[in-house]
Amino acid sequence: MNILANLSRWFSGAPAAAFAAKDVLCASASGLHRMAYTEWGERDNPRVLVCVHGLTRNCRDFDALAAALAPHYRVVCPDVVGRGRSDWLKNGAGYGFPQYVADMMVLLARLDVEEVHWVGTSMGGLIGMIIAGQEKSPISRLVLNDVGPVITPESLQRIGDYVGKAPRFASVEEAERYIRLVSAPFGALSDAQWRQLTESSIRRGDDGKWGMVYDPAIGEPFRQAFLLHQAVDLWPIYEGIRCPTLVVRGAESDLLTAETHAAMGLRGPRARLAEIPGVGHAPMFLDEPQIAVVKEFLLAT
Repeated sequence: MNILANLSRWFSGAPAAAFAAKDVLCASASGLHRMAYTEWGERDNPRVLVCVHGLTRNCRDFDALAAALAPHYRVVCPDVVGRGRSDWLKNGAGYGFPQYVADMMVLLARLDVEEVHWVGTSMGGLIGMIIAGQEKSPISRLVLNDVGPVITPESLQRIGDYVGKAPRFASVEEAERYIRLVSAPFGALSDAQWRQLTESSIRRGDDGKWGMVYDPAIGEPFRQAFLLHQAVDLWPIYEGIRCPTLVVRGAESDLLTAETHAAMGLRGPRARLAEIPGVGHAPMFLDEPQIAVVKEFLLAT
């Protein structure tokens, strides 16, 4: 079943919006690399929404959300370097937030807009938080999806146990079983939604086997950066944010605790808070109720 058919099913038979596949050239200490992205909606729409995925995911996670918001925005969904259609870095030590933020600023320059709205899931939320916390930030409205200024060691350990260690698969069905296992916190998705997430997360190698569409080398810098045995405290960054902010939490999340979520409504930008029942880390915005939470906030005047 192809992705457009899945989108049509998600939206009760409504036609899915088309997107363009594009890329922009960025630089790292080890050379130049392409960062791929999908673009939805009218290219001359001055309202731009940037959607950035989690650590091992890719831009296609936002197909349903982008299709729903394309009538209102020019929606741009990048594949962070080392993921999806983007190039892999020649030196895996370069995978980290300095590189990710630099690449996003190149993308924003390519879009040629003064300000953007931002939806970031997990890692994508941290990238958005770092940019939004800066003076002269171009982010004027921010959605943080299941991530905040405190990241628990339990969640870091869980992610560290699998990131960069995915096996290769003999079939799409075998890959889907693996993705359902490691992504179980996404919640009760339909069979069609699991298949779409699988198809957009793997590609076939020259040996005929299927592998995940991310560079396994992202794993080691992640484990070294977060030390896995202690919590990460980013409150000074969060408290620098001045734009309207929504923080969405999966009610069963082990990464964004209920305590931190509540505190985010009282500190810094005093974010609006929302919680998605029956979901851990992280909500995927694949169904209309979850999409409505984001859409209402972004389109509020």
